[in-house]
Amino acid sequence: MAQDLISPEDHQSVGVIVQEVDISAAETLDRCEGLEMDAVAVNEEGIPYFFKGDHLFKGFHGKAELSNGSFAELDDHHHLGHVDAAFRMHYENSTDHDHMYFFLDNKVFSYFQHKLEEDNPKDISEVFPGIPDHLDAAVECPKSECGEDSVIFFKGDDIFHFNVKTKAVDMKEYKSMPNCTSAFRFLENYYCFHGEMFSKFDPKTGDVHGRYPKEARDFFMRCPRFSMDFSNHTEREQCSHVHLDAIAADMDGNVFSFRGHHFVHMKGNQSVEGDTIENAFKELHSEVNAVFIYDKHIYMMKGDGVFVYKIGEPHTHLEGYPKPMMVELGIEGPVDAAFVMGKSDVAHVIKGQTMYDVDMMATPRVATNERVIPIVTKVDAAMYHDGGLVIVVGNHLYRFDSPEALVAAPVLPEQHLVTELLGCNH
Repeated sequence: MAQDLISPEDHQSVGVIVQEVDISAAETLDRCEGLEMDAVAVNEEGIPYFFKGDHLFKGFHGKAELSNGSFAELDDHHHLGHVDAAFRMHYENSTDHDHMYFFLDNKVFSYFQHKLEEDNPKDISEVFPGIPDHLDAAVECPKSECGEDSVIFFKGDDIFHFNVKTKAVDMKEYKSMPNCTSAFRFLENYYCFHGEMFSKFDPKTGDVHGRYPKEARDFFMRCPRFSMDFSNHTEREQCSHVHLDAIAADMDGNVFSFRGHHFVHMKGNQSVEGDTIENAFKELHSEVNAVFIYDKHIYMMKGDGVFVYKIGEPHTHLEGYPKPMMVELGIEGPVDAAFVMGKSDVAHVIKGQTMYDVDMMATPRVATNERVIPIVTKVDAAMYHDGGLVIVVGNHLYRFDSPEALVAAPVLPEQHLVTELLGCNH
């Protein structure tokens, strides 16, 4: 009805107004203010997408953007108020492997590589017979974890296990879990989001083990301090799924890991302590790019600057720092990772896919021996640990015997979870 009141010559100006409203909405949506997400799904590259209204957040930090910027047809077929549920079909034996499914009211949209599949959207009842409309949440569950390749659907108190192969539906009762407003599988764990909180659950039984619910922003988003009780940052930083900014270890077995405004200090096998970067390294404030330890000093790189502290209780900021990275290390910043192998005098600095060597005994210091790391596009953090090299990529870490082994490796070795290294026990 309202459209009839707009003359053809007004359509262009109306489009401008709508665009301005959308931009404004993207600016005002702030995941750190506490949002109940409508749906969560991990894309084919392992990046979580958090949906809110007609916007989505990609990854663990960054601003909201319109959902139809990545999945254009969602708005073409529906006035996109919000996505009810979403998941990625990740079963290699399925013809729909790596397809992403979005549920809106009574329709389901199937995308492959961000392109809508032919003849979509379809009725939910056609693609997933026995599954109701207007869902609350959905999550994939492979055979290794659910007995059969399945999708778990949530609507109110009702839980539906949908067998992908036979299309049989098995009703479940999850007594210990709250109603999910969204759910997703990440690093082989299952998470039910309810409001601003989440609980980790067993997909077969719905059992919730451990101290839940927990605040979603503590573990799935890079946000400054906001929880009611944050006298202790340790558990949050040990178990957060947000990727590390930097990590470093000294010869005494101390490990320092940095993420956003916080860091964790692991004192060998004795204790683990979490704190804010600003409290321990007040001149730095927060968010480092790379860190390495050399000669009982910790070198912390942020942007184009290098901060140096003498390790101790407290850490002592050296006079004259920060210095430009080109002056201190002979390389233009920012960089992604850095490390020193044991008692070596060479700092290895990684920038993109390139690794350089810096002789710390030289004057002036110069970045030399440039070589390419072919098996990754970006290293988030790196350190010398337990006699070898550890690199961190996203939520996983990989071990190599030496920097030369990293450069020569044809494929990534066995992956391990970063949370395991940091002592997360759940």
